[in-house]
Amino acid sequence: MGYFRQIPNVSYPSPLSSKTRSGDYIIVKNFFRKVKIMDWLSDSATVFNKFIIADEARPDTVASEVYGSSDLDFVVVLTAGITNIHNDWPLSDQHLYNYTVNKYGLAGINDVHHYETIEIRDDKNRLILEPGRSVDSVFTIPGPGSVWPLNETWTGNTGAEIIQYAGTVDISPIVGISNWEYESNRNNEKRSIDILRPEFLQMFLQDLKRIMRYDRNSQYLDPFLIKTENTALLS
Repeated sequence: MGYFRQIPNVSYPSPLSSKTRSGDYIIVKNFFRKVKIMDWLSDSATVFNKFIIADEARPDTVASEVYGSSDLDFVVVLTAGITNIHNDWPLSDQHLYNYTVNKYGLAGINDVHHYETIEIRDDKNRLILEPGRSVDSVFTIPGPGSVWPLNETWTGNTGAEIIQYAGTVDISPIVGISNWEYESNRNNEKRSIDILRPEFLQMFLQDLKRIMRYDRNSQYLDPFLIKTENTALLS
């Protein structure tokens, strides 16, 4: 990613066992500088659009689609708030299937992972129970005949079917979520990201260069390199 070329360096006392003397230094990237970038982004919420990552899309292909250059993949990653590309970027459908089979076994991908509530509304379309709450397999609520008015019916929506509830018997308005559904839902949540609007790209890149440059101080060597204190030489 081009982002790594932007990150300034730090001359750091070598922790390597192969060093020849206590005064040896190594050059490393100053990833703490990213904190300032994230501050810039959190203060600029109006410069983003929502973007849905297509199957098999990568940061470089998204950058090419949105900004016209795959070299700007780091802009996609930074503005989306992604800190670990392997965990935060959605898997392709095929990779998701392979991951799920490896995790649960082929015979276990349709086993119940957990249970969730379904949406329940009364005759006046008022929400009785919100959907998507994780509950146990024996979760129940009093039926519509247990509350006023006693003769009303409730409607449950599983997303796949409509269920009518009536009477005083406790009802169990839940649905089992399979291992495959659970992993698919988690993966699909990752597909919706915030992405920098193209008209703000140049402003962002200019600010990125400014933020990544070092100001003059006691550790300053050049705009892209500082040297930390070697405590081994002071002891």
